[in-house]
Amino acid sequence: MPELPEVETTRRGIAPHCEGQRIIQVTVRNASLRWPVPDDLAERLEGQTIRTVDRRAKYLFLNLDGGTVIVHLGMSGSLRVISDQAPPMTHDHVELKLQSGVVLRFNDPRRFGCWLWSDAAGSHPLIANLGPEPLSAEFNGPMLHRLSRSKKTPVKSFIMDNHVVVGVGNIYANEALFKAGIHPRRQAGRISLDRYHLLAEAIRETLSAAILMGGTTLRDFVNSDGKPGYFAQSLLVYGRTGAPCPECETALKEIRMNNRSTVYCPRCQR
Repeated sequence: MPELPEVETTRRGIAPHCEGQRIIQVTVRNASLRWPVPDDLAERLEGQTIRTVDRRAKYLFLNLDGGTVIVHLGMSGSLRVISDQAPPMTHDHVELKLQSGVVLRFNDPRRFGCWLWSDAAGSHPLIANLGPEPLSAEFNGPMLHRLSRSKKTPVKSFIMDNHVVVGVGNIYANEALFKAGIHPRRQAGRISLDRYHLLAEAIRETLSAAILMGGTTLRDFVNSDGKPGYFAQSLLVYGRTGAPCPECETALKEIRMNNRSTVYCPRCQR
């Protein structure tokens, strides 16, 4: 599914076309998403101006004068800026027509995404208990070390917990743990402060690189202008089971953790 870099790429793609624009018309073609689109969404939005487009974890915020639209791309969703009057496709479920004439169109074949309204997005139940952003000053090695004490959960599961830190999805957890030299099954509570310093930096480095390259190319993801990201071409371990480790040339191994592929180097990661 689209992860934090893909969502941030989407935010950066749509923001210049949306910010400062008044919403002229709202069309909901299918309200049956992960949670039903509010019946009064059009009534709330039409005539309002989108002030900013922000992101929190994998949620996008369309901030208006009177509240916020919370958008999640789910497993297969995308937001496109349509300027050529192209007709809607089968899975185009929600769209906003803006004063400039462009249309912000939400496509989601699996319908696991959401469009919700909130008067105060920060206190919404989906948002209120999230951990810090991984690129913020709040996120660092000492924080990870403090939260991990006495935890027997594998470190990979620990850093993928959105209550610990948001946005470290499966691909990026694989990559960051490899860069930090930490085995994905190592107990979170048995990792030293020095190694958590390395891991926090590896997470920041991995996510920053993915954002710069436009997100990882996944089967269902394209960004707002229809072009895929290219970070997949730079992956060190994920998707490379059996290939030589880029550091020591040992064959990379794969295990399943929580039904997800986990690729690691048995020599470099301990």
